[in-house]
Amino acid sequence: MSSGRTNCSIDGEPGRVPAGISLDNWQSAPYAHWSFQHVEDFVPTAVISRGTGPVAALPTASAPIAEIRLTSTDGVATTVGEVMATTAADGWAVAYRGSMVAEEYLDGLGAETRHLLFSVSKSLVAAVVGALHGAGVIELDAPVTAYVPALANCGYAGATVRHLLDMRSGIAFSDNYLHPTAEIHVLDQAFGWAPRSGPDVPATLRDFLLTLRQKAAHGGPFEYRSCETDVLGWICEEAGGQRMPELMSELLWSRIGAQCDATIGVDTAGAGLFDGGINACLTDMIRFGSLFLRDGVSLTGQQVVPAAWIADTLDGGPDSRRAFAAGPDDDQMPGGMYRNQVWFPYPGSNVVLCQGMCGQMIYVNRAAEVVAAKLSTQPDSGDPQMLLDTLRAFDAVAHELAGITS
Repeated sequence: MSSGRTNCSIDGEPGRVPAGISLDNWQSAPYAHWSFQHVEDFVPTAVISRGTGPVAALPTASAPIAEIRLTSTDGVATTVGEVMATTAADGWAVAYRGSMVAEEYLDGLGAETRHLLFSVSKSLVAAVVGALHGAGVIELDAPVTAYVPALANCGYAGATVRHLLDMRSGIAFSDNYLHPTAEIHVLDQAFGWAPRSGPDVPATLRDFLLTLRQKAAHGGPFEYRSCETDVLGWICEEAGGQRMPELMSELLWSRIGAQCDATIGVDTAGAGLFDGGINACLTDMIRFGSLFLRDGVSLTGQQVVPAAWIADTLDGGPDSRRAFAAGPDDDQMPGGMYRNQVWFPYPGSNVVLCQGMCGQMIYVNRAAEVVAAKLSTQPDSGDPQMLLDTLRAFDAVAHELAGITS
């Protein structure tokens, strides 16, 4: 366990935690802007090492990206820069054909600042699953109990790794932060990222996962459940024989040519918050997203995840879109799907999204050869208009860049 950072500061004092911040309020204004960039100064974390290899180059090829015009979701003419300014961006970047055409840092974020990724973490964990699957260590159609026998005593009995990857288990779990009794609140308490509401709250993340119960048949409609990724991370650790910080470093982070170490929040037993606890710098999100353009090959030329894994992610299963449409939530992505812990907002597989609450995003447009990333501190954890405006802005960028050379 490590604080993982020596260059954090507030008012110029490294490591200083703002007065008044607590587990009750650290993810809310006015503290969130600080805490999302200083998780390692506030809660326990472990380092995901970048290793000793070279940093993947992202040559600069500046273009007037911020000036590109679009129409917002409410019909107002705007620009990419204005969208970023009005959606609480802490930083954003765009790469085109492997060159950085825009890179902006706002309100204290720096090029080497690690920012909380929230559920973009899910996509990183899925890449570890993909690497282990490619190595023959994890079978996707195998029951989860083949890797974690303790899951036989909870609602995950009978579920497969594939069910978890696509969030199609039948587990009773709600991610609705606005509902006071949603299971996501208990998960945060068990992990230590929120105050414990009573003595019955499980002591650790894994203890909490073992309390979950089944409400419907596994393999049914898509339903977004953060707990699925936490179980996937547990499976990776058991199958791979290492804790996730070491496993992700070996299989992913040291192979994408990352600029900086990443970190992950850990609980008192050393388990990581796989569903949303990873912290990374802005350009390393671009380096990760580039895997979806290059059939799993990093910008340093290493095969990080198998090409077949990327192809499966892009193609989806035979009923992925039907299962997505049948889900209980309004995701505002008609014709889209969810596969291997990433989102497809449109029919087809051209645009890939890795998303996290409060405005974290990796955007990949395969036809335009564009990868974009955004780090944010949105006050509303899941504001749909901010999400859609950011998506429209990156779509406009991709259209403009693809048109330049067409």
